[in-house]
Amino acid sequence: MSTALQLAIVVGYLLLALAVGLVAYRLTERTAEDYYLASRTFGTVVLLFTTFATLLSAFTFFGGPDISYLYGPEWILVMGLMDGLIFAVLWYVVGYKQWLIGQARGHVTLGEMLGDRFGSSRLRALVAVVSLFWLFPYVMLQQIGAGGALAALTEGAVPYWAGATLITGFMIVYVVLAGMRGIAWTDTLQGAFMLATVWAALLWILVSVDGVGTINAGLAETAPEFLALGSDFYTPQRMLTFAVSIAFGVTMFPQVNQRFFAADSETVLKRTFALWPILVVLLFVPAFLLGTWAQGLGIQADIAAGENVLPLLLAEYVPAWFAALVIAGALAAMMSSSDSMLLSGAAYYTRDVHRTLVDPTVSDDRESRLGRIGVVVFAGGALLASLWVEAGAAGGGTIGAVLVDIGDLAFGGFAQLALPVIVALYWRRTTRTGLTAGVVVPQLVYVAFNFLPATPVGLPGLGDVTLFAGAYFGWGVSLYCMALGLLVTVGVSRATTAAPEEDAALYFEDLAD
Repeated sequence: MSTALQLAIVVGYLLLALAVGLVAYRLTERTAEDYYLASRTFGTVVLLFTTFATLLSAFTFFGGPDISYLYGPEWILVMGLMDGLIFAVLWYVVGYKQWLIGQARGHVTLGEMLGDRFGSSRLRALVAVVSLFWLFPYVMLQQIGAGGALAALTEGAVPYWAGATLITGFMIVYVVLAGMRGIAWTDTLQGAFMLATVWAALLWILVSVDGVGTINAGLAETAPEFLALGSDFYTPQRMLTFAVSIAFGVTMFPQVNQRFFAADSETVLKRTFALWPILVVLLFVPAFLLGTWAQGLGIQADIAAGENVLPLLLAEYVPAWFAALVIAGALAAMMSSSDSMLLSGAAYYTRDVHRTLVDPTVSDDRESRLGRIGVVVFAGGALLASLWVEAGAAGGGTIGAVLVDIGDLAFGGFAQLALPVIVALYWRRTTRTGLTAGVVVPQLVYVAFNFLPATPVGLPGLGDVTLFAGAYFGWGVSLYCMALGLLVTVGVSRATTAAPEEDAALYFEDLAD
């Protein structure tokens, strides 16, 4: 199949997504609440699929299968079962309470809610800045994935920079025009498309190789450990670290957290988190099985050198036109993450940074315009950073590597916000000082442990311990930092007194009525 026809399939899909966004634009009001939250009107199907599609990224179609290819199918347990169930519980614990508060006070962002609760514009801006720090490189990684996917599909005919720019351009257009409503509608389309293509790919390959017996025979020869649970990589500590960090992290992702405010009713919210684990399993099982099967079918992928196993598997066993459809599904995953990140990044800046630190009197209409400008600036900056990293520009290599590292660590970074926020939502004795310390301290420790060089030191009772390492006693450092954040929030709150402007009553007595 010609490169032109492959590109036509991908571009045709992009144009369809853009058309959906244009229809949504005709219904979008020129207010910040409608632009950022679609006036809180999401029903069950749209809320479920927009959250689902928003969480799926380049990792789902490339990173997840690569891990399964290297280490075995237990990754399905981590992401498909453990993480899905934990996030569903957090959706209720955090999301339902946020929805109640948002309905009462009209909050649009997490920072706005916390700033209102504790009477602090600085706390509001702090939450936004921390979130934007982790969000920017994560957007950048989606663009790297999009550029790489198109380059691989066309065997280099479309270079990386052109593919990344094309996808970014489409996202900017429909996010600027349609806001949350357009994103949610396209997310629903993209989520259904992703499910259909990944299951079709799984069944196509299964038929092509005459059944799962062929695959298992290959696994028995090349990787027999894949046929039994348990390996040196999938230790219980590592699996729990991944599952907990990712589930708590995505709960604080701006693009996910904002959706807690957007449900049309309490019934919609409760139905959605109940259906969530089912939808996650339906996608992650086939996606990660394909990575495992590639090992049994003898696919040779140099993951360390940046190759992804899924395109190689598709190239071997499915027609080129169908591979183009699956890659379009992967691009849908990247776009459905990036577009929501762009919108949420703009919301966090305009409402929580610009409104609090630059111009507190900004009008609603002007804020909506600033949000659209913010989308363009945020997307353009992330695109330039992704091109810089890929090209290895002189003097940029070290900074580029740091950006990639930050993106890889983003789940853990966002997870550090979760427990202090949960304490603030449910414990009336939480103080502004306690929450501020609970946000700042674990973030600083987490960054230090991930970016400072490892240092062996002697600790009483423990002997030589390597500080600033990635794991201790098998558990990832992100879990230790989360526990630290909880202790700091509670400890400092108990040692301090709430200021007069802190409004605990709204978040407890009033919501109970």
